[in-house]
Amino acid sequence: MMMRHFILAVAAFAATHCAGASAPSADPPDTFMAAVRQHCGGAFEGKIVANDPPPADDAFAGRTLVMHVRECGDEEIRIPFHVGEDRSRTWVLTRTSTGLRLKHDHRHEDGSPDTLTMYGGETAAAGTPIRQEFPVDAESRALFERERLAASMTNTWAMEIEPDRRFRYELARPGRIFQVDFDLSAPIAAPPPPWGQ
Repeated sequence: MMMRHFILAVAAFAATHCAGASAPSADPPDTFMAAVRQHCGGAFEGKIVANDPPPADDAFAGRTLVMHVRECGDEEIRIPFHVGEDRSRTWVLTRTSTGLRLKHDHRHEDGSPDTLTMYGGETAAAGTPIRQEFPVDAESRALFERERLAASMTNTWAMEIEPDRRFRYELARPGRIFQVDFDLSAPIAAPPPPWGQ
């Protein structure tokens, strides 16, 4: 009887440790990227859920907002963000050795880079599988300083995903919050390519 208990205990121990060894990585940046990648090829309509205070020259108010998870590589995901007929914006999400990087690729209609482009930041912490935050990086601060955009020097961008439910894009800084939620449960027809593609 004692030998039987011993054999069962050894079997349970082996099953537990073998399962643990083969379990996929629970690294939050990788899990987040995988969740976004699940929606590759999909386009989704969004709505503004926070815009405080609304800017006087609000480019988003009253426009149809669409994100398109257009290109999905192992290390980089490109997500054009269309605002009405304006196809100038693409979010570039990249896996780095320490976390994730978010850049905003802005283009003119002829495909040339906007003066204000490739700004963003890198994660300073692991984040969670649902939410990743990107404090403004030094390169972007230099760009904002050159373009006299003092308010943007303290920007933090964030992205959240609940697969098949919701994707959120967020910009926050002291005295300003902007959020758009996209409905991942209701894919729409893919929009035209972003400018420059």
